[in-house]
Amino acid sequence: MGSPETDCWYLYTLIRDKPLQDPPEPDQTLEILMTQLDPDVMSIFTRDVCSSADEATVKSGIDKLIPNMIIDDFLFEPCGYSMNGVSKNGSYMTIHITPEPEFSYVSFECNVSETSYDEIIRRVLNTFKPGKFVVTIFANKQSAAANCPRDLEERSDYLNRSGDWLRTDVQYCRFPNYDLTCAFFSRFPS
Repeated sequence: MGSPETDCWYLYTLIRDKPLQDPPEPDQTLEILMTQLDPDVMSIFTRDVCSSADEATVKSGIDKLIPNMIIDDFLFEPCGYSMNGVSKNGSYMTIHITPEPEFSYVSFECNVSETSYDEIIRRVLNTFKPGKFVVTIFANKQSAAANCPRDLEERSDYLNRSGDWLRTDVQYCRFPNYDLTCAFFSRFPS
């Protein structure tokens, strides 16, 4: 999805002859893929700045992105970070960070059930301060997030109340059991 000449996101799907379950359980996934990240923020995920994964998690604010997650985190030598978080209700979040300035990258994913992902997305963006990012939202009709993919596609002001972001592309797909929207954003002016 997106333009292969600029930024794109690859989606691989499996088509099944029959549904996985009847009726389906509510299911949703939010993914935020970020590049051109703030060097000061990325320095937190190096052994030069933080001596442990726990220190990096707290110093960066990752522990506050989705409250009440039990976090298992790892700070690599000499740099890099990975974490998985699980809540008591079974929701998860996962983050992977490559902090080197030449190719800084952060991926964030969660399956928290929300009627709007605006607040989670804002917290993630405020934590990592990217120059560019891609948001994908998958949701089935049973999910509280069922309208989130369409909201991301239809609202041109999505995430732009502060005037910081320009949505450069958006695509919406309907699959047999899920709706998906993939939207590309750049810091304004880019």
